[in-house]
Amino acid sequence: MTGAVQHRAAAAAGPEGRWAHTYAALDLGTNNCRLLVARPTRDGFRVIDAFSRIVRLGEGVSTTGRLSPAAMDRTLDALGVCARKMRRRGVTRVRAIATEACRRAENRVEFFARVYDETGIALTAIATEEEAGLALAGCAPLFEPPARYAVLFDIGGGSTQVLWVRVDHDAPRATSEVLASVSLPCGVVTLSETFGGDRIAPEVYAAMVGHVAEHLAPFEDAQRIAHAIDAGDVQMVGTSGTVTTLAGVLLDLPRYERARVDGVRLGFAEVDTVIQRLAVLDYASRAAHPCIGRERADLVVAGCAILDAICRAWPVGRLRVGDRGLREGILHALMADADAEAVAASGAA
Repeated sequence: MTGAVQHRAAAAAGPEGRWAHTYAALDLGTNNCRLLVARPTRDGFRVIDAFSRIVRLGEGVSTTGRLSPAAMDRTLDALGVCARKMRRRGVTRVRAIATEACRRAENRVEFFARVYDETGIALTAIATEEEAGLALAGCAPLFEPPARYAVLFDIGGGSTQVLWVRVDHDAPRATSEVLASVSLPCGVVTLSETFGGDRIAPEVYAAMVGHVAEHLAPFEDAQRIAHAIDAGDVQMVGTSGTVTTLAGVLLDLPRYERARVDGVRLGFAEVDTVIQRLAVLDYASRAAHPCIGRERADLVVAGCAILDAICRAWPVGRLRVGDRGLREGILHALMADADAEAVAASGAA
């Protein structure tokens, strides 16, 4: 059979591999419930629907070890919206993951069962190593030459993932390799519950930064990232509500716009200026900012403290902001799996 005939036969049989599906990636974190629905394109994928809601699933988990009834109810409402969106869009491949809050919670099995019964969504709590890998897959396109190494971090609600990455810009398509990673037990929710989230006194803010720095120090001691920074061979990429919020504040946006924030470059001096502005405000003043709002107002200073500690530990001088991460990594993996299945099926035919 000629190549042209094979092509016509494949077309008649319908699309194959990634092209045969509509995909969904759902990331249920300690603070947020996020969904992306996408279809493949030649260069990756096109998002056709999205959803994000602050649910605070991990509220109180650091002290009780359990998901509270109120937090589960809020989250189920959001997951119901996600389920309806996926049905309406005809999703055929989906992966739904849960991170730190569910890793810690003693009652996560019961919660997952309730989620499945009420929404049809099958949640899986992933390990910190997989979380780091998905963050890398989602953010790798933001790495820029010539720096051969990168610090990638994701400030979450219950934890913060930090990756030390080697980047190969000489490959046909730039590739990246995780040299080491660490999951810090410091997130915006857990830190706020410990230190407070309204008006933060300077000494309390300093204590927050110091607390995070203590957790960063062993990773620096083991990896000696500062030496590569001294050689000018390191870049930094941050993905989280904290860094995207700070970028929106710095850009003085009248409302948050992903297109203007994703990929923006911030100098450390600019970052420090915004952090100092936000750290001295009270809850009401932070809530009034259109890029923060009521739902983040009591968490943003904790995020600032985590970011501050990271920037002090590794003074790269510039940060690239990513409004992307786990969901994008999931979508890439789902599409690659569909391609692999199509190749295996064609080989077995």
